[in-house]
Amino acid sequence: MSTAQAPATAPALGGLGALLVPSTLSQRLTAPEDAAARAFRAARHRFIEGDRIDMTALATQLGVDRTSLFRWVGNRDALLAEILWSLAAPTFDAADAATEQARGADRVEGALTRFVHDLIEADYFRSWLAREPSRALRILTGGATPVHRRFVAVVERLLEQEIAAGFMTTPLPPHDLATVLVRVAESYAYADLIAGERPDAQRAAAAFGLVLAATRTDR
Repeated sequence: MSTAQAPATAPALGGLGALLVPSTLSQRLTAPEDAAARAFRAARHRFIEGDRIDMTALATQLGVDRTSLFRWVGNRDALLAEILWSLAAPTFDAADAATEQARGADRVEGALTRFVHDLIEADYFRSWLAREPSRALRILTGGATPVHRRFVAVVERLLEQEIAAGFMTTPLPPHDLATVLVRVAESYAYADLIAGERPDAQRAAAAFGLVLAATRTDR
């Protein structure tokens, strides 16, 4: 996943995720000088460097007690969820920008395939998955944290853009189709954790193509 901001020309769909599905921490992060934002930046740096996010060590680094840290950023899962989304959002935007000439199902399939590829190729991210597989699946694919719900919301917005432009149609409500596509993406990006299989972006692309076949206006 990208550790930089999305290119200025990229559609800001990923950046909408935290607005569409806000959390207590994401709302605090809008104030850069807030204590929560400072703690978040320190934790994000640790994560990118491949270090374990240890709340006691983070509190010590910031010169505060654990009670203050938990009051600022919530528990460890909540903090990890925001870190993960902060990395996923520009990655998704970059994937979508790479398909800017595509329309309809081609755009959706291309963006999601590239996004899955980037998730598979991010070494520091895969290292975390290997260290904490159960926690990773809970945070990334469960409904208790905002990562999965934001991913669905962003894909739903992408579908709505293409439907509104007349480049695709859908027999399902956009939210339902977005949920299916996200579950496909998760299944192939985290195949090693879910089924003990090799993560594979090309197999994901084939599955996206099957799901999106009925949405093509030129079929």
